Amino acid sequence: MKKQVKSVLLFVLYMVSCYPAAAQNKANTIRPTEVWPDKQGNHIQAHGGGIIKVKNQYYWYGEQRRKGLDTNYRYVSCYASKDLVNWVFKGDALKATKPDSALGSWLIERPKVFYNTKTKKYVMYMHVDGQVRTLENGVLKMSKSAYVYARVGVAVSNSATGPFKIIKTFRPLGHESRDIGQFIDDDGSAYLVFEDRPYGFRIAKLSADYLEVEKEMSLIPKHMEGGAIVHYNGLYYAIGSALTGWDPNPNKYATAKSLSGPWSDFKDIAPPETKTYGSQSTMMIKVIGSKATTVIFMGDIWKPKTQWDSRYLWMPLEIGDGKLTLPKPQPWTLNIKTGEAKLINP
Repeated sequence: MKKQVKSVLLFVLYMVSCYPAAAQNKANTIRPTEVWPDKQGNHIQAHGGGIIKVKNQYYWYGEQRRKGLDTNYRYVSCYASKDLVNWVFKGDALKATKPDSALGSWLIERPKVFYNTKTKKYVMYMHVDGQVRTLENGVLKMSKSAYVYARVGVAVSNSATGPFKIIKTFRPLGHESRDIGQFIDDDGSAYLVFEDRPYGFRIAKLSADYLEVEKEMSLIPKHMEGGAIVHYNGLYYAIGSALTGWDPNPNKYATAKSLSGPWSDFKDIAPPETKTYGSQSTMMIKVIGSKATTVIFMGDIWKPKTQWDSRYLWMPLEIGDGKLTLPKPQPWTLNIKTGEAKLINP
């Protein structure tokens, strides 16, 4: 009996001694521009990504850029979290081969996933691009540019973590499509934002099953990519980035009372000389809590030569009454239950 009591006491002491170390493994601070480790200790690889919430779980999908990837495939990663701070890597949700034999070199960028509550399917949209064969003077030649295909790809899965399977690629409503963004309105309606290089950026509603682009809501005649939209206190706010490739630029925003417009003139979201603090928009996340609603700017800090080290700039926006400002990057905390964000002054 004494041995049993002693064993129990030793076990309790062991658990108590381990608790502080275990507690330290759970972060409560978002540190923009720094390496962001997942629960396995690896820098998160979800670039150009998007986030959905299903019940009490968030899923973050993005371009997988880790070292050592098989170049015959293109990958989309999936991470899961309950608090938007601590993320668990759930594996590569998509491992895709070339979706069209007409393509030469090709790419997948800016994956965005929607969960359809009616079909119970997870539907992934992505920018698919690459070289294509063209007929020149009776001779088939491969285009020099890697951005000629200009389509969206659609992939489907029964699970949030995949595997997703590409079922088709197409040009939404017949338009070219490069950078894409996603938006889910307060009523649950799903929209695709896509950059149509000759004309501007378009907002279009998805079909009931999310497998088609059904109806155009707006064409914003501004040459912008990295499109992101949020609905806040009766206004729609749209953010976009100028066409400067990998190089950062001053991201701008416009507002409208309806997705069909009219949209206001675009204004800077940060001092223009900062070039959005070196980042590019990819999404805005609205966190509605018991005490507050926080809108988070979700941006990428691209490192084209070392893409696996590309960073993230997430900051709570100052938003309301038609104004939107991205504060200077600094550590901050988020209470997912109350919706309150708090900056940690250096």
